[in-house]
Amino acid sequence: MKAGIILQARTGSQRLRGKVLEPIAGRPLVGQCIRRLAASGVAPVILATTTLADDDALAAAGADAGVPVFRGAAEDVLDRFARCAAAFQLDVVIRATADNPAVDIEAPARLLDAMARLDVDYVREDDLPYGAGVEGLTREALARTALMARDAFDREHVTTFVRRHPALFRQATLTVPVALARPDVRLTVDTPDELRQLRELYSMTATDTPLLVSFIDAWDHLARRTAA
Repeated sequence: MKAGIILQARTGSQRLRGKVLEPIAGRPLVGQCIRRLAASGVAPVILATTTLADDDALAAAGADAGVPVFRGAAEDVLDRFARCAAAFQLDVVIRATADNPAVDIEAPARLLDAMARLDVDYVREDDLPYGAGVEGLTREALARTALMARDAFDREHVTTFVRRHPALFRQATLTVPVALARPDVRLTVDTPDELRQLRELYSMTATDTPLLVSFIDAWDHLARRTAA
């Protein structure tokens, strides 16, 4: 199987516009996402953004990070993904989003292993910290979804149609390692406060590319400090 990690990103976030280019620990947020996903070592990372002029700077940031950039529809993210997977002739896609600068480095490997072992169209993990997970699906499932999905919500969120139709797609939900099973921890960036918090969590970790467990430890330390 030829696998690729497609990272969706755009600057036009409604809640925090331009957040993907905001600096975190010396890199733009999208650069941290790219760095962590590339560190998985299991598949190349492709940045999938829009054709809007507002995202020219984002495309340049992807090129600066050394990854190929695909540009497609702004609102129809499902079509963007399907076309990206076809353009790069991927058999399997790991879907990641660029508001998660603490994404689990080891998650892509777990998902790709499960897809090969279980022979499924779609796989996800439950109970990771919010913003730490990725999803895996086949290019064939993407193509079928792009043909069948009509609701705007499904076109924007890529995998919701698949998850709602288990009779049409073979699916698996994995149990995560116990040390990472922390759904109470939030590691995504949707607001200015969350951006400040992720910057602080990065400052509390000891390495340039921290493992997810380091972010969880930093979250717990910050929570204890705040409570005190």
